[in-house]
Amino acid sequence: MHGSWTTSFVHEPHRYLLPTLPEGGPLGRGRCGRPWPGTDIPAIYGELPRAAAMINEPVRRGRITGTDPLTPLSGAAPIDVFGIGTEDLHRHVDGDVVGCGDLLTAQLHDEVARRRVYVHTAHWTSLGLSLIEAMHMGMPVVAVAATEAPAAVPRTAGVVSADPEVPAAAIRRFVHEPEVAAICGKAARDAAGATYGLDRFHGDWNRLPADVTGKGSP
Repeated sequence: MHGSWTTSFVHEPHRYLLPTLPEGGPLGRGRCGRPWPGTDIPAIYGELPRAAAMINEPVRRGRITGTDPLTPLSGAAPIDVFGIGTEDLHRHVDGDVVGCGDLLTAQLHDEVARRRVYVHTAHWTSLGLSLIEAMHMGMPVVAVAATEAPAAVPRTAGVVSADPEVPAAAIRRFVHEPEVAAICGKAARDAAGATYGLDRFHGDWNRLPADVTGKGSP
């Protein structure tokens, strides 16, 4: 189970068994260093005139996770990339792109939210949970118009486009106009809470056993 999904599950009344092995690995990671249960993520509104992206294994996965647009987009503002396998990203991509490593959740949220704008470049994956996390942090979004991003990001929360020039212009504007970034970031946070918030998720999840078994809500 993806760590972010598990984070959502453990915030509701059910109890869960998390397999843990001494060596870790894909079948025994346990809590993965996550401080469960957690607290709401504060809206910080970026203090640094830089962009942030969260991409796991951007070198190995390449176009799937949108590594290729990072170089041209970094011409609009420096892009700091967080996630698994990002430490040596600068050796594989050109431009003003900095790999920031795989941080623990609390530190990750603090660091990402210090940036002025969130850049979501995934091409062929499902709706990225990192995109929703960034919206919850109150960050304006600039996204490639692929997968579920056009439906997830309202126009008030940022810019979604398949035209390479449009995202670059949007990044540049958010970085140089922090007031605009703050307004769009608040809209992103409101939209994420309404559509992807824990209360809605838990309500849907808790209704599922009843729908499947016909035995009523837990």
